[in-house]
Parts: sequence; C-alpha cells; structure tokens
Amino acid sequence: MRVVLDTNIIVSALLAPAGKPATIIRIWLDGKFTLLSWAAHLDELRATLQKPRIAERIKPHKAGRLVNQIKQFAQDVGALPPVERSSDPQDDFLLAMAEAGQADYLVTGDKSGLLALGTHKATRIITASDFAALFA
Repeated sequence: MRVVLDTNIIVSALLAPAGKPATIIRIWLDGKFTLLSWAAHLDELRATLQKPRIAERIKPHKAGRLVNQIKQFAQDVGALPPVERSSDPQDDFLLAMAEAGQADYLVTGDKSGLLALGTHKATRIITASDFAALFA
C-alpha cells in the first residue's frame, strides 16, 4: 500500500502522540505501508514545524527525528506531473505526489479542500481516522 500524508497529518502526529495521525506514523514505521515523499514536501514540513505557534509545542529533537525518518525511509516520488485540481492551489502538489507515486491513499485533515474531492485518479482521499481504521 502506497500513501501520501498531508503535512497537517504529520504535524498532528507530533502535537498529539495519542491521536490517529501518530498511530499512522507508528504503523508506517512498523512497515505496514510505503510512505511517499518529495523534497519540496519535506521543505514545507520543515517550514511548518518552524512556525512559532507550532515550534513552541513540539520539542525540536522530536520534529527533527521524524523529518529525518521520512527523509531516510519514505520513497521519493521524483518528478511531479502538472496538477491543477484543488480549491487551494498550494495543495495541488499533494495530488501530484499521489499521482506520481501511484498512491493508494492520500491522508489529510483538509475537509473543505482535498477531502471534498474524494479521489484523484486512482488515489482515495481520506481522513486519518478512516485510514487508521484500515489497520484496526
């Protein structure tokens, strides 16, 4: 199973260690699915983790460890196809990652944007709760 995790899911995993996003990260680290990544996605994650309101709530070593794990163990999708489908153009790269990486799932908390699409090509777009339930 191949999966793209929206930045909001990864950040949520660090903010709430008992929540569904954190469960998803543990499932990934246990080797239950292939996490797809892209260099600019990691850049966005780093930038988000450095925002003052987030940085004050997450210990730097925990954020750095997770970024390094993603960099080391996730599969890079390489070049992205052009995609202009999301109501928020800044989210189009996630759809492009899903397409380039032939993702089965894109997991997001973006209710008004990505989740409203439901699918992109062969990729299902679902919530963290729905994705975690696949492993229950």
